[in-house]
Amino acid sequence: MNGAVEVVRAGALTTVQDAGRIGWAHLGVPRAGALDAPARRLANRLAGNGADAAVLETTATGCAVRPDRPVVAVVGGAPCRVTVDGRPVAWGTPVRVPAGAVLDAGPAVRGLRSYLAFGGGLLPEPVLGSRSADLLSGLGPAPLRDGDVLPLGRAPAGLPGADAVPWPGAPAELVLPLHLGPRHTWFTDEALRTLTTAEYRVSAQSNRIGLRTRGPALTRAREGELPSEGMVLGAVQVPPDGRPVVFLNDHPTTGGYPVVGVVHGTALAGAAQAVPGTRVRFVRAGRDAGRLGTTPLP
Repeated sequence: MNGAVEVVRAGALTTVQDAGRIGWAHLGVPRAGALDAPARRLANRLAGNGADAAVLETTATGCAVRPDRPVVAVVGGAPCRVTVDGRPVAWGTPVRVPAGAVLDAGPAVRGLRSYLAFGGGLLPEPVLGSRSADLLSGLGPAPLRDGDVLPLGRAPAGLPGADAVPWPGAPAELVLPLHLGPRHTWFTDEALRTLTTAEYRVSAQSNRIGLRTRGPALTRAREGELPSEGMVLGAVQVPPDGRPVVFLNDHPTTGGYPVVGVVHGTALAGAAQAVPGTRVRFVRAGRDAGRLGTTPLP
């Protein structure tokens, strides 16, 4: 039995996301996919799905949906109040949602993005091998609106386990290990010291394309602009205002502003949950960089 879910409350920005549209950058197609990949994978595992099944990614205000068949659902990622037809149910563990009942994931209590996984996954039409919405190119399903209907996959056989599992906390401070280059020589030595010693803050202008920062501007050592060149996930681009921008999943595949360094993708999950005003520190990547990324809330 397949079925569908109807969007009752779309929230500020709710999109369908899976593992992303990887391998098309040479054609100018961004990767998209869930910003907090570990949260997506864990929500899917708890719902009995494969790790790459499509889920809903909410932003700040959550969303509400109504399935037309019974479904096991998991709300994870940013903690929030979860109800089924107004009755509180558990966050972060599988819950049964009867046919016609409203599953409501409320505003994030900590962090920014919650993930709703449904047994069988969501099955909007794939584009270039992915069901993910891409805000930059417009590929994939559009951001959800009230009244939208999304098809569900066949419910997995058996019931998923309901054991409690640890979810990563939202970062009180975002620590991003940085590999300098390829254009760090476009900046003064003082600017590079500033980048790796000063405190920045997450800007409210951040989105799925990039995490923008507030803080000291980086001073150029040379003038002019570059011809457009390839951009990668985690590239730290410096626009004319001098404030670093960390490229996230919907980033453009090319750009002309210099890239002072690159943050490895494994350190970016915390950026998905960093609310405006969160402290950001760039640190030189080294042997232990793989163990850095975010400092969770106690």
